[in-house]
Amino acid sequence: MAVIHDDIAAEQAAHEAELQALDRPTIKAGASTPWGMAQVSRRYADGIILHATAGHGGFHLDENANAVVHPLYRNDDGSYEEDCEWARVAHAYPKLFTAYERRLADRILRDYCPDAYERVMGVKLKDGQSHIRDRQEFEKRHRNDWVVIAALNSDHKPGFVECIATLGGIRGETGERRFLVPRSDYTIGRHGFVIDPLKHQPYDGPSSFVTWAARQ
Repeated sequence: MAVIHDDIAAEQAAHEAELQALDRPTIKAGASTPWGMAQVSRRYADGIILHATAGHGGFHLDENANAVVHPLYRNDDGSYEEDCEWARVAHAYPKLFTAYERRLADRILRDYCPDAYERVMGVKLKDGQSHIRDRQEFEKRHRNDWVVIAALNSDHKPGFVECIATLGGIRGETGERRFLVPRSDYTIGRHGFVIDPLKHQPYDGPSSFVTWAARQ
């Protein structure tokens, strides 16, 4: 565990050192952005500005700067929000970002733009390399299985978890079913818990969800 902490501390130190070396001056605020009026703006390079607003923010690239972004990642208006789309800017301009930021950007692009990532990078993503791709595979594999969408420890059956499940885990489905799952079995995977009809019994008794709702 100490080795992991040391690695994190070393990565953070390297990130901070690289930030000090990068030129990201604050410029005049007040620009109008898709996320509101900019309160703080920083210039990463000519035509590349990061805006922060009261609620959100992101990059704006002028026409010339935006032309460098790969067409599969490019937003025509040159605006890239700060949660995920900034990674597209980092891909286009790696020298403007730290090694840590570049690794994070690569992870984001794999997770949320897997089809574009494969085409841009010329690779085939494997299991575990993209959250959305893995989610799509999970949904395809379990579209005819009962997947839990809500769960509570049972007040009526100690040692069990009362689960509400739908086919494929699709919320809003009218065909919900309830199941009792032994607490020792109920380990949520990355994309959800799948009911095993051979082990987990359907349940139509008193509901802990009713009790829970009454307490709220």
